[in-house]
Amino acid sequence: MQHKVIGYFCYTEDGEVICDGDACIIAGSEEAMQEYLSHMLIESTEGIVKKTRFGEIMSGLVNGGAYAFDEDSYRRILPLLNRSGMNYLPSVEDFFSVGSRTGIHFIRVQTSNSK
Repeated sequence: MQHKVIGYFCYTEDGEVICDGDACIIAGSEEAMQEYLSHMLIESTEGIVKKTRFGEIMSGLVNGGAYAFDEDSYRRILPLLNRSGMNYLPSVEDFFSVGSRTGIHFIRVQTSNSK
């Protein structure tokens, strides 16, 4: 479960993670991430796209991180979050976007006990 690939995130050569607001964007595919970057007016050459796994995301959540999942990545992570005891999170049917600067539908996830 810890090694299951959930999606892709992007960071710059300077180590800055590409976010929507304060939430790290997790895309369901590399192609989707490239589309999000183009909506954000970020050149694809500026970003390094990498796979991210469930264990890495859980570690980020435990340490107070916030994530902005697209629909594909959220569909992958939701059952794993539910199995890990975080079953209060919205279902895919509740998928929505509030004020995304990319104009893309993301769902923001952050634990209530974040720092």
